[in-house]
Amino acid sequence: MEIPKRLLGQTGIQVSILGLGGEGVLRTFGREKEAHELVNSAIDLGITYFESARAYSGSESYYGGALRDRRDDIFLASKSHARDKKGALSHLTQTLKNMKTEYLDLWQIHDVRTEEDMEEIFGPGGALEGFVEAKRNGYTRFIGITGHQDPAILRRCLQKFHFDTVLLPVNPAEPQHESFLTEVIPVAVAKRMGIIGMKVYLRGLAQRIPWYSGMERFFRFALTQPITAAVIGCDSLMQLSENAEIARSFAPMSEGEATELIDAVAPFARQLMYYKP
Repeated sequence: MEIPKRLLGQTGIQVSILGLGGEGVLRTFGREKEAHELVNSAIDLGITYFESARAYSGSESYYGGALRDRRDDIFLASKSHARDKKGALSHLTQTLKNMKTEYLDLWQIHDVRTEEDMEEIFGPGGALEGFVEAKRNGYTRFIGITGHQDPAILRRCLQKFHFDTVLLPVNPAEPQHESFLTEVIPVAVAKRMGIIGMKVYLRGLAQRIPWYSGMERFFRFALTQPITAAVIGCDSLMQLSENAEIARSFAPMSEGEATELIDAVAPFARQLMYYKP
């Protein structure tokens, strides 16, 4: 059985509902053999969405060494945390060099948190100008934005510019505070954006919940939301294989199941999520 695919917003591209993130083994230095095995095993398992970031240690270089003649088989994404045009384009130059590719499928403005971030990114000479220029010149096919701190900030970003994609947290602890599920996803759906979920397993902390019984319920919860894919970093080939198996057998949660999981996680949500004091 193959890993299902979904359409990534209005891009016209279908990607696997499971994506390989740039965390885990990939967010290290000096582990080339493990990283190359992980990337190529992911492709063999039917994963087509692959992601990194300029801020993720040796991740981009791992991809560059691993992909070789398989670059055209995948949808490749990275991110820049620069807030100004010059810094963003400098990051892109380094990203393309590290990844040994002439273009990205998706380039994302990384981790927008504050009003100050927004003012710089969207202002004169801001990062967005660099992203638009890169798309116009063919160095990226699509432009995205990511955030995991303040849903109100990310929502306003989506209202200010028509991004192709948004990357945000999707897990059952989210509804217990200012929630990306209720504040951002509806805006992205209305704009027909590609929506990509992260922190599906609560940054790896889900297993600290006393009744934790495996990853499948959290994955099913995320993919039952109106998202295209869940991006998950892996520490080992075993983790990768387990995630691929869960993705292959994915079945949506009922509303009752989702509510039950939200309620079960609620007592632990404050420990598992980022909260404002």
